[in-house]
Amino acid sequence: MAVQLPLWHHYLQALRSRAASRAQEHQRAEDVVLTLLGRVHALDPRFLVDYSRDLEAFQFALRCSEGPLDVEVPLWVDAEALVIEEVGAAEAGGGLGCCRLGLPREAAGLERWKADDVFEASLEGSGSCCGHIVPGKVLRVLRDLLVAAVVYCKHHHLITPGSLSVDSLREEQLGLSLRVSSGWRTLCFNVVPVVRKRLRVPALEGARLVPGFPEGALRGIIRQKAALVPASAELWRVSTDYLLTRLLGALGSLRGHRLDSLSILDRVNHESWRDGGRSPGLTFGHLKTVLLWAATLFPAPEDWAELQGAVYRLLVVLLCCLATRNLPHFLHPERNLLQDAGLDLGALYQRVERFASQPEAALRIHATHLGRSRPPRVGSGLRALLQLPASEPAYWATAYFDVLLDKFQAFNIQDEQRVSAMQSVFLKTRTLGAEDG
Repeated sequence: MAVQLPLWHHYLQALRSRAASRAQEHQRAEDVVLTLLGRVHALDPRFLVDYSRDLEAFQFALRCSEGPLDVEVPLWVDAEALVIEEVGAAEAGGGLGCCRLGLPREAAGLERWKADDVFEASLEGSGSCCGHIVPGKVLRVLRDLLVAAVVYCKHHHLITPGSLSVDSLREEQLGLSLRVSSGWRTLCFNVVPVVRKRLRVPALEGARLVPGFPEGALRGIIRQKAALVPASAELWRVSTDYLLTRLLGALGSLRGHRLDSLSILDRVNHESWRDGGRSPGLTFGHLKTVLLWAATLFPAPEDWAELQGAVYRLLVVLLCCLATRNLPHFLHPERNLLQDAGLDLGALYQRVERFASQPEAALRIHATHLGRSRPPRVGSGLRALLQLPASEPAYWATAYFDVLLDKFQAFNIQDEQRVSAMQSVFLKTRTLGAEDG
């Protein structure tokens, strides 16, 4: 590539230089939230506190962009005794994996969840359930408890003055937004009640067949419980965020620049593609999914040994997704994460393509980063290949893709099946989407 290698490492070093201070800010803000949730539990034991937050801190360290940080509040309930009543897509408003959580009529130990503040009784004689735990009611109870916890903790000097106020607690559609001041930065936490239950994850059940991930780590992830979170005032949905973060952590145990490439693109996305966060665009979740797919499609350790080549692996997968207007969910490939995202995918494609052709402008940390010399440019032939029209997915057929990857000398790909495998993934998901429509 035309861009000098030290530039990429200089950029990564600049991102890492902020890691320690960001970690401290996150820890201080998280301590405030956990103090509040401890008081919530004291007021109502049905709401538990999950102090095992290492994964969340790990993911925050990778991010350069700002955005709400999820804090799950587990409900103290025997989840295996609950009845999951799946609902159709029409009732769920087009959402996938939505359900109701029913309380069996004969089940013991669930009396605390039959209180009117969280429970809605079923009609007499309708099915095996006496009623359902209603997420909208649970959110309202949790909000009232958090308000009381803020007042109590401030009165008893359990939290730093000025770190938050009752006014910062806002009830969003699917969670509670809490803004916490930590030094000069204000972090936003999305407090979400969850029911953790063992559910099948077909995409991981054949863990030994998933390339690019350590097999032992995948076996451990499969045994983890999935989270049911509010999907609406009446329905719950399956959230795979925890499992995806565990998969990201598994990649971090491997040698190479997989996570470094994610951090770099997250920063570029925030500063360049989203104009410092002022414009709508890709989220960290989108880029995390791109990395998970790239790790599967490029499983060899040498694929990630060099920083520049690692970044371009993500870029090629991302450009393919934007060109086909389809970013499959990693665990549920039938779901397209770009669908209904409200993004101008054509304009976004052009921005990503511009960075892939001429990355040095976006890698500038400050005005003097590149010095006085004219930065090198990518050759016109390679630029033409990168300017494949997003409006015509046929240009992204395997032959074109092979040429593109071959032109990127950093890739050094020897296995043609990786490219055809990625094409088959997107072709399959587009076919499934057409059949669903």
